[in-house]
Amino acid sequence: MLPVPALITSRGALFRSDCLELLGAVRPESIACVFADPPFNLGKDYGAGAREDLRGDEAYLHWCRSWLSECCRVLAPGGALFVYNLPRWLVPIGAFLMERLDFRHWIALTMKSTYPRGGRLYPAHYGLLYFTKGAPRIFNKLRVPVPACRHCGRDLKDYGGHRGALNPAGLSLTDFWEDTSPVRHRKFKTRAANELKPMIPRRALEMSTDPGDLVLDPFGGGGSTYKAAEECGRHWLGCEIGDCAPILERLASFDTRSRLPVVVRSALTARSLPLVRMR
Repeated sequence: MLPVPALITSRGALFRSDCLELLGAVRPESIACVFADPPFNLGKDYGAGAREDLRGDEAYLHWCRSWLSECCRVLAPGGALFVYNLPRWLVPIGAFLMERLDFRHWIALTMKSTYPRGGRLYPAHYGLLYFTKGAPRIFNKLRVPVPACRHCGRDLKDYGGHRGALNPAGLSLTDFWEDTSPVRHRKFKTRAANELKPMIPRRALEMSTDPGDLVLDPFGGGGSTYKAAEECGRHWLGCEIGDCAPILERLASFDTRSRLPVVVRSALTARSLPLVRMR
């Protein structure tokens, strides 16, 4: 049985538990979208209760295959799976998923910085794998604002003299995202370790789900996915094995409840339901 949730809102529920414990409690084919931002095996300190983030390569990949298999199991037909990680790990992860799901995109997210890297090319991007369980049930075309100079406000490109022909809603989103540099400033972070900009999972959710759909993020971190789900009208289910305080802080402005939302409860097996009042 899952523990009593650390947080219940009108749209979702957060459990302090291991990701495999939560995934094992979810019914097959009940989740519209899984967004996973796992530890990168870099030896980061994720706080009290978190597992060690530094294993041998095979041990790390074995663990990844365990939770990825569960993600594939709980994903509904046509549902989407997004995995955010370093290219080093996304290559074997992608090979594993290619045997189980349909590949859609490798999305490159810029990681601009000035850190030296010695005798290697500077790693200027992280990756976001996008797979679906068969043909996508939902694919919403997104647009982004036309890039402009932050000083003068003028367009950064001239678009070959065809600026007037551009869609007023903006440019079509591509598989290269240039506005995703990591959250580094303390002013915008809720925890000491790296955390994801909410706009990254938000784009994934808006692209692959509709309002009311259920999203699962098995690595809560700073709560970016859950905030994105709340703001764009999706239900959500998540867990964090370490300190949940950063997530609770991020979601403090949203409506809390004492009962699991119906959509969330229906995705959990009866034997796994925690001892809280159910709607």
